[in-house]
Amino acid sequence: MGKIGGTELLIILTLAIGLLTFIPKIFYLLTIQNTFKKISLENRKMQPSLVWLSLIPIFGLIWQFIIVNNLADSLKAEFIRNNIENKENRPGIAVGLTFCILNCISIIPFIGILTSIIGIIFWIIYWVKISGFKTKLDQTSITS
Repeated sequence: MGKIGGTELLIILTLAIGLLTFIPKIFYLLTIQNTFKKISLENRKMQPSLVWLSLIPIFGLIWQFIIVNNLADSLKAEFIRNNIENKENRPGIAVGLTFCILNCISIIPFIGILTSIIGIIFWIIYWVKISGFKTKLDQTSITS
């Protein structure tokens, strides 16, 4: 057996980091997709399966804005339809757009490191918020 060189080690580390970031993204997209599925067809502004387009490099940076906007509008309509109390006019929009903007800025050299860390925090906050909205919809479907 030969030694692992610097190039091979770099490739292995890159693949490991890529996999570690890809797995949470899959679970996040499943949450978004399942939230869209909980919304009635007449209030759904986007097909649930379209969330997976955000995995396309570069295009996904723009597509995430579309997802956040469509989900906010869909949730708003569904909450109104089911008389679900919510404090936000467009549920999740502020945190979601913040995460999207920070994600886009993170590709800029130097400041990108800071904005990507803050962006990850806002991404997690958004994910938790959307999961909470999904739970609200789950509870409404049980009681209706």
